[in-house]
Amino acid sequence: MALRPLLHALLAAAAQITVMAAAPPALATGPEQVERELGRARTAAGSIGFQGGSFVVAPVPFSNPTIGSGLALGAGYLFKTDPAARTSTIGAGIMRSDNGSTAAGALASLAFGENRWLISLFAAEADVRYDLFTNAGRIPVRQDGVLARLNAAYGVTPDLALGAVLRYLDTSVTPETGLLPPPQSLDIGLQVASAGLTLDWDRRDDSDYPGAGFRLQAEALHSEVLNGLQRTYWKGNSKLDTYRSFGRDTVLALRGTACAAEDDTPFFDQCSLGATDNFRGFNSTQFLDLRSLSFQAEIRRRLTKRWGAVGFAGTGWTGGSFSALTDGGRHSAYGIGARYRVSQKFPVDFSVDASRNTEGEDLIYIYVGQRF
Repeated sequence: MALRPLLHALLAAAAQITVMAAAPPALATGPEQVERELGRARTAAGSIGFQGGSFVVAPVPFSNPTIGSGLALGAGYLFKTDPAARTSTIGAGIMRSDNGSTAAGALASLAFGENRWLISLFAAEADVRYDLFTNAGRIPVRQDGVLARLNAAYGVTPDLALGAVLRYLDTSVTPETGLLPPPQSLDIGLQVASAGLTLDWDRRDDSDYPGAGFRLQAEALHSEVLNGLQRTYWKGNSKLDTYRSFGRDTVLALRGTACAAEDDTPFFDQCSLGATDNFRGFNSTQFLDLRSLSFQAEIRRRLTKRWGAVGFAGTGWTGGSFSALTDGGRHSAYGIGARYRVSQKFPVDFSVDASRNTEGEDLIYIYVGQRF
């Protein structure tokens, strides 16, 4: 399960290289270079065919409470298959965090036929160290694994895409001290194959910094454990993001997330407050179960051409069923954040957030782009 935060950061370096091409000033020679690199990336939007693309390298710093702080380095080649298609990407990334977690991966994201066909393939190998919250307490573990994922979607309309997904995961979990208690001890070494359906209904006015519209994403996967005892399980989740502007400089962003998984779902594939919904305020292995529901709100304010600030709050529940969600109590967090616009031409921000949760814990998040 904690493979997800590391792989998400790796995806940020490899898959989202188009908008991640701007390194923060501490990692670049200055805003002028940031402008040039983003310009090179966007040049691909005007060049048709593979040979008319552009190559970009981007360092992406990150920090989260599950795997710590670190740096991802992504490299991507950007091109367009036809004038009306979105930019396609072929990229790779490597990363390391300060607790020793590492990952490396590659991705191809391709758009054909005026965005009618969208195909993406991602493969990565990761070695992650994190704390797993169990009935026996907080246990440090090491999880390594190989993940491959193929998505193919068809654009029914310019805003709505329906697709299919195939996924393969081979992972093992080893406690750094002692033994894992049940039920986590049943999931220490698994090979999992998954197939499912996806929906993406995107009516936002901008994919980098939306100020109006909404986006609905949904996924349902059926998985089968290929080794050991025969196990199959379903898991589904949906996210609804909405945006509204107040004047030129203020945006209200809202997210609602629901997740459900069957009883035989391994702990690393269950619903999580943090990994499933990008919730800030808790370690993503602290609250995970077969059901989750969360709501988040964020006010985004532009202060100058370069600087911005946000205030955010969220609340969520996890449990064995939707009827039992409130049995474990409500988990809430709030905080503030700073934004630095790494380019004056494109709305890409370097983000630093500080959160406090209802247990009195303070956590820091560092990433590129918006949380949702």
